[in-house]
Parts: sequence; C-alpha cells; structure tokens
Amino acid sequence: MSPTNSEGEDSRLLEVRSAVRSAGARWEPGTTSMSEIAVERFRRRLGAAPPPGVSLDMIVRQAEARRPMLMAERAAAGRPAAYDLRKVEGKNFISAIRDQDDCGSCVAFGVCAAIEGTARVGLKNADLELDLSEAHLFYCHGRAQGRTCDTGWIPDEALEACHTSGIADEACYPYVAGDQNCTGRCTDWEQRVAKVTNYHTLASPADMKQWIVEEGPLTACFVVFDDFRYYQTGVYHHVSGAQLGGHCVAIIGYDDAQSCWICKNSWGTAWGESGFFRIGYAECGIDTWQVCGVDGVTLPPEGMWHKNKRIAGLWSIDQERNAWAFANDVGWRRVSPADDTIFSTMLVQLAGAKVSQRAVDLLDEDGVITQVYVR
Repeated sequence: MSPTNSEGEDSRLLEVRSAVRSAGARWEPGTTSMSEIAVERFRRRLGAAPPPGVSLDMIVRQAEARRPMLMAERAAAGRPAAYDLRKVEGKNFISAIRDQDDCGSCVAFGVCAAIEGTARVGLKNADLELDLSEAHLFYCHGRAQGRTCDTGWIPDEALEACHTSGIADEACYPYVAGDQNCTGRCTDWEQRVAKVTNYHTLASPADMKQWIVEEGPLTACFVVFDDFRYYQTGVYHHVSGAQLGGHCVAIIGYDDAQSCWICKNSWGTAWGESGFFRIGYAECGIDTWQVCGVDGVTLPPEGMWHKNKRIAGLWSIDQERNAWAFANDVGWRRVSPADDTIFSTMLVQLAGAKVSQRAVDLLDEDGVITQVYVR
C-alpha cells in the first residue's frame, strides 16, 4: 500500500489525480479494492505472459505505432458506431463478473468469458446457463503446461486446450485461488466439457469490431501500469506509474465516439464500473496483443442445468434404485438409476440439501437427474 498524508489520504492517489488532470485524461481515479492492497500482491492479480522474445515495452511501442490508424478508423457501412454485448435489444449476452483473487489466472477468466459469450451469441440465447470452470482450465490444462499462479499463461495456449480437450462447468471444478495439481476436478468431467471448434487472432480494429457485433466477445491482453489500480470510471489512458505486468480480459464492446473498448475484468464487482472498464483505442497494447476470437462452441451432451434450486420433496418406493426429487421451479425428477454408487451418492446429497435448505444445481437429462452439485 502507498503511504498516507496527514489527512489519511493515499499519497499515490493524489499523484495519480494530479497526472490525470494535467493530461486531460477522461477517467476518474480513486481508492479501489486494488489500490488498497500491496503492489506485490496486486501483481498476482495479473498473469498474461508475453510471447517468447517479446517484452512489455515492445508491446507498448507497437500499440503506439498503431494509434493513428485506430483513432482515424470509424464505423464502416452497416456496422454500429457503438456496441455493447450487455445491451443488445434489451438483452445481456455477457456472463457475470468473477474474481480471480490472488492468482495469476487472468487468462483462464478472459478465455472463459469469451467462450461463454460466444456460445450465447451463437445460439441467440442470452439466458443460456453456461458457467465454465476457470479452475479446470488453469489448474488442469495450464498446470500440465507448467503454468502456475506466479507464471501466468498465454491465451492461445489456453484456447488450444479448450479446442483439443475441452473445459468442464464450474460445478465440476469450483474456482479457489491458489496452485492446485488438478485436484478438484469431478470424476465425470469428460462428459461435461464444452469445446472450442476453432479460434484465430484478429489484427485489424475494424475486424475486431465486426467480430464483436456478429460473433461475440474477444480475448485480449494489455500492459498494466500502476495508475490502473486506481481506476474507478471513464475511459482509461495511462498517465503515471511503472509497468506492473500483463493482464488478460475479454473485450465485450466498443464506442467510436469515445474511442474506446469496453472490457470485462476478473477482479470482482467492487472494482471499476461494477467489474467492467473502458480503455482507449491503442492503449497499453489492448488491441495488439493476443486478440483472439472463438469461431464456435460445442456444448456438453444434451441436458439442462437447473441452477440454484431448492429440494422441496423426496419420494421413493420399495423397488431397486427408484427415487424421485422435487425441485422448486423444476418439478419431480427421477434420481438416476444408472448404478448403485451414483444412485446412493446423489440421493444422500439431495437429502442433505433438503434438510439443510442448501441450494443445488441439477443436470436434468430427459427427466432424470444425472448430476448434482450442492452449493
């Protein structure tokens, strides 16, 4: 944390405020959840590793070289001058803000956000219940490549893992910050994975905007400077402070009038604009470093997840593996009779959830509960 002055204010915040005013920047700094933690701890909230042979300085210089083109580029015929995937004809196609906590797993969060949004846009279903496991992506696939909370990762490597092996749902492997050797993954993860059909890099700002309008969010990385910790609202431009590392997010929209990208972050809802932020075109490498689009998403086997439901009733009869559960807003569903272990395990979970009044997630396949996750 920064030292405070006699009035108890963060002296570094005063420096940033002064720099913002002097530069005529269009954002407001303030005390945030990220400015209140030590810089070394904040670095663990980053985690985008530059490609081999590329430095953060090189990324910033490349972005600056593209600035004139980006600032001059305006809406093409047939493309909106502004677009926000949270506000498409009254519908929000972007999944909820998450918090990566003290682990350099931002790549997993940016990639999952892009996949979730792409699936919703592709199916034209803003209510699609798709919550992918950042833990599975980072602690299993990333770990297999030698990635840890300290080293971070690279988006195209994460996307390749999503393409070849797939990624399970959050209920299969709930995220908790801290290095894990794939220790929390559910046993039936292979039946629960979503896969990326393909992905590719986008280099043109016009192509990036068109992709957002037609296909969904993009993954992107940028160089984080110290003043970004103090961002509260507005269109961010770097004005003060040293480089602290690379960070991966999802670009979910743009605004040509404000010359900015709209991004989804992974630092919780208490930071920025309720977890989101706006950043200027060509700023800090946001539109030149690892900008990737997901071509398509293959969802897990047919079935519907009923999320956050209460078990109001249980019924069984003196027949082998014949029991039913009643979930609020769902109705009666049979507990899978596939084998003794599955049947008894789920029945115990459902009974425990009923007694303790804990919510559950249920996978319903043609009226049969095949998976249970107690919240």
